[in-house]
Formats: sequence, structure tokens, C-alpha cells
Amino acid sequence: MDALLGEETREHGDLDLVIALGDADAAMQALATRGSSLHEDERPTRFVVRDDRDRRIDFHTVTFDEEGGGVQQLQSGRSCRYPPQGFLGTGLIAGRGVRCLTAEVQLECHPGYEPSETDRHDVALLVRRFGLELPPAYRG
Repeated sequence: MDALLGEETREHGDLDLVIALGDADAAMQALATRGSSLHEDERPTRFVVRDDRDRRIDFHTVTFDEEGGGVQQLQSGRSCRYPPQGFLGTGLIAGRGVRCLTAEVQLECHPGYEPSETDRHDVALLVRRFGLELPPAYRG
């Protein structure tokens, strides 16, 4: 979220990344060489690794389709599809360019559950910065 905004707007407990489900084991092995280990495993939806300083990466796993969209199987049994154009966002972390989900897709990922104060903060910033419409769950 903050990478897309280009600045840190709040403290974060983790770094959220989208990764192909088929690359999950390789990512965990690569991070294990740097001292990280599996902390939560909710595949095929997500998994979390952390290091000995409690730095966490929350991987949201998707299966890419022939159009380049990413389908995430949710714990509820439903699925969510990130459209191909949703992977075309760009942002900054510590002045370095990174690929991000677009603001539109970030907003699509937030409905469906009771928003927390952090969710409300993040969504309000995206709406203002990118001129988007506030999702119904965040109105009033």
C-alpha cells in the first residue's frame, strides 16, 4: 500500500507480496538461507515467513491464468481474481522503484470484511491520491 503511495504513511507489521503459488517453496527456501522460516501456512491462500527479528513477509499466492490474471483461492472456498492490468502498478520503497498492484485492485481487495481503522486509513489515502470512488463498506 505505502509503496504504491510512494511514502510510508503508517507503521507496518509485514510486507505483503503476491507470488505464484508454484513459486512458494522456492521463495521459502531462498529466504531460509537468510534466516527466515515459515510462520503461518494457509496455502493455497497465503503464507507468512519471518526472521529472528520478527520481520514478516505475507505472501498472497495466486495461480496465473492464460490472460495473465492471478486467481487466489480464499480460505472460505471462494476465489478472487486479480486482473492482468492490476499487476501494472508502480511504487517506491526507500526511493527504489517496485512493481505494485494498482490502486484500483488494492481497493477491490478490501471489501468483504469489516474494515479496521488501518483499512480505513489505507483506503482513504488511495481514494484521495488516485481520485477513486470510496467503496460502499467505507462510506458513512
